[in-house]
Amino acid sequence: MCSNCRAFIENKDKVCPYCDAPQTVPAAQTRGSGEVLGGFIPHARFTTIMILLVNTALFAATLLADMQRGSQSALLSVSGPTLFQFGAKLSEAVLHGQWWRLVTAGFLHGGMMHILMNSWALMDLGSQVEELYGSRRLIVFYFVSTVFGFLASTYWSPSLSVGASAGIFGLIGAMIALGVRNNNAMGSAIRGMYMRWAIYGLLFGLIPGFHIDNAAHIGGLVAGFAAAYIGGEPKLSGAMENVWQVMAAMCLAITAFCFLRMFFLMKGSGG
Repeated sequence: MCSNCRAFIENKDKVCPYCDAPQTVPAAQTRGSGEVLGGFIPHARFTTIMILLVNTALFAATLLADMQRGSQSALLSVSGPTLFQFGAKLSEAVLHGQWWRLVTAGFLHGGMMHILMNSWALMDLGSQVEELYGSRRLIVFYFVSTVFGFLASTYWSPSLSVGASAGIFGLIGAMIALGVRNNNAMGSAIRGMYMRWAIYGLLFGLIPGFHIDNAAHIGGLVAGFAAAYIGGEPKLSGAMENVWQVMAAMCLAITAFCFLRMFFLMKGSGG
């Protein structure tokens, strides 16, 4: 994207063909991959991969805990009591003060197919959002979408709910916002493609028997779009970039706090 007029241009362009402004390194790509774990994890996907690793570790933990409960089908379907113990969203619990479940539920999954499908979608979408918006905005978009997605689910359905899909739909919303903000052919193409992603995802959620939480999807989609549309794309410097850095740090701190609440509740209940 042009650092001046924000139009989509070719990577090789040294001067924007639309506004004739000289091009600099995109703000979301100012750090090289060699700065992160010796280059083992490309920086353009670092935050996305970290989220995937957390999701995988928690799935392994719930799987082991469910097996210890005597479940014979934990790999395909983790039991409700185990998911609740690890922080799944349950409307009654949330409305009685366990608000932290709005965060922890977004990192849990109900079975192998669930986490595999969400991991595939998150790797694809997260990498694109992280490259275009940067890690700070990705963290904020994902956090806000997860919270508002499960908040919508809390008021829509009392049922137990987990999954990264609220955050994933938030990233879809962020890409739609990118297309809306850029009123040109490339923006129109991006907008159209990710609107189709959203529609297909929501229609899939209507298939009987899959128990998909479309309320969380819609809440995440709206929250991600709003956050990205208001926030815009990253700049190389400026006061707003410092604000985004602070907001990302706050999101990480709140997430850590929520998991600590989950951990101490588990300990208190003898889990």
